[in-house]
Amino acid sequence: MSSTFEAEVIAVMEQNKAGEDIHKASLSDAEKAEIEREFAHYEDKASVGLEALRIVQKHRGWVSDESLRAVSAYLDIPVAQLESVATYFQLIFRQPVGREVILLCKSASCWIMGCAHLQKKIQEKLRIKPGEITADGLFTLLETPCLGDCDKAPVMMINGEMHRHLTEATVDEILDNKIKTHRAKGSCHAGPDTD
Repeated sequence: MSSTFEAEVIAVMEQNKAGEDIHKASLSDAEKAEIEREFAHYEDKASVGLEALRIVQKHRGWVSDESLRAVSAYLDIPVAQLESVATYFQLIFRQPVGREVILLCKSASCWIMGCAHLQKKIQEKLRIKPGEITADGLFTLLETPCLGDCDKAPVMMINGEMHRHLTEATVDEILDNKIKTHRAKGSCHAGPDTD
């Protein structure tokens, strides 16, 4: 056997071994139980994909590649199919996020009503750009094309809670309240200034 061929065989074997380790990712008993409850509402396992991703995210904070593969194996659906679901739905996070996820609407209505000024205010206050996490791990700012509340623009959603008819003052108040709440629970370090 030539040394080049031997090296290639070893490389393939190592990749296969790494692949086996990756597929050892598993779901917790609590995650499995919640997913099993969802089966009652759907005709087949593939239809439970989105709900399974939401369940994993609820438990883990986001859906890692390892978690996605674990859900894929558990539901016996292709990883690519599940990935397409995960990347289509904006509320499935495929990278780590802060404990408070701010979705700032960038629709035409929100744009006309000043969302650009609000985004600048949020970025300055929290010292992050869209897609980033604050140093204390509390906030992530994400832009979204629409939150479906155009008649109440500008709007943002924080962890599923909608905030409407926003001004710079109300954004300040909302963020200050979130920071105070987390500090009171002890789940936030000093973090960004709230002045």
